[in-house]
Amino acid sequence: MSNVVISGSGLFTPPDAISNDELVTSFNCYVDNFNADNAAAIEAGEVTAKAHSSSEFIEKASGIKSRFVMSKAGILDPAIMRPVFQPIRDDEPSITVQMALIAAKQALAAANKEAQDIDLIIFAASGFQRAYPAMAVELQHYLGANGFAYDMSVACSSATFAIANAMDAVKSGRSKAALVVNPEICSAHLNFKDRDSHFIFGDVCTAVVIEDKATATSDNCYEIIDSKLFTQYSNNIRNNLGYLSRSEGADINADSSFFMQNGRKVFKEVLPTVYNLITEQLSGLDLQASDFKRLWLHQANINMNNYLAKKLLGRDPSATEAPIILDTYANTASAGSIIAFHLHQDGVESGDLGLICSFGAGYSVGSLVLKRC
Repeated sequence: MSNVVISGSGLFTPPDAISNDELVTSFNCYVDNFNADNAAAIEAGEVTAKAHSSSEFIEKASGIKSRFVMSKAGILDPAIMRPVFQPIRDDEPSITVQMALIAAKQALAAANKEAQDIDLIIFAASGFQRAYPAMAVELQHYLGANGFAYDMSVACSSATFAIANAMDAVKSGRSKAALVVNPEICSAHLNFKDRDSHFIFGDVCTAVVIEDKATATSDNCYEIIDSKLFTQYSNNIRNNLGYLSRSEGADINADSSFFMQNGRKVFKEVLPTVYNLITEQLSGLDLQASDFKRLWLHQANINMNNYLAKKLLGRDPSATEAPIILDTYANTASAGSIIAFHLHQDGVESGDLGLICSFGAGYSVGSLVLKRC
């Protein structure tokens, strides 16, 4: 037993939502314009004509029906096809910090904590809007927290890795109470002109408070029984945009500057890795998947989730056992499994076990075994 608990969670959901139908209408308009503008080159075989998308294709391929975003208008404009944000002054909270503040305050309230009780903040996400100063330190400033703060990224596994780090900090005495936030503006690194991926991501922010069980006063605590982390290098999920891009003469609007993946290879390679990690973890704890009341899995693709849950349980999971949130939130990178945890705790009683698991680029896999206090 770690004697470290998750004592509160929070969720910021952006105000704008985009349905599949809206996204497809915009995409197909872009396709028609592209094909018309390049008609001669397409006829000569010099350029490949682009194909329409459909809501049916998107839902069958992913299970996604809609997504929340921080800026809707630019994404749906066929002449822009990206979120558009107004610049924020350096002496005002950055956009991801604004998101994190809302989720963090919810988590603190749920944990019966004040900002001054927090002495460690980990700002964990698949990407950051700047290199420095650390986003976590900015959040620490505007939240009014103490101690120290830092950023970290392990792509879609950032939340589970950060919670494991926070748990270790509390266990060692380096921190008394930690805050992990996962602000994701995935729409900003999504290529809305790519038929295979334009529908995948949404924006959101989650937060959790981690502290010693002895100091926790919340009536909704989960002890972190165990954590298991794994990484293995792969190019099958990649984004090449970085601070060297300008020096390399890279085109920041090129496909390589956005999210790219070989989806079939990811499915075939990641899922066995995730399954093996979880089964090894449970074996070491003398547990089986059937011992768990809830599986809060990474929310990337409904087919991946159903496959993994069925392989772990040996049967089809119920909607309650392995809840799905990606139908309304889409893939929210590091935040997905935490959204599922935050929204789907009904019926989990004292002594029940739950599993938070994430996986993604890297490859990376993080798994947390929880027990309701």
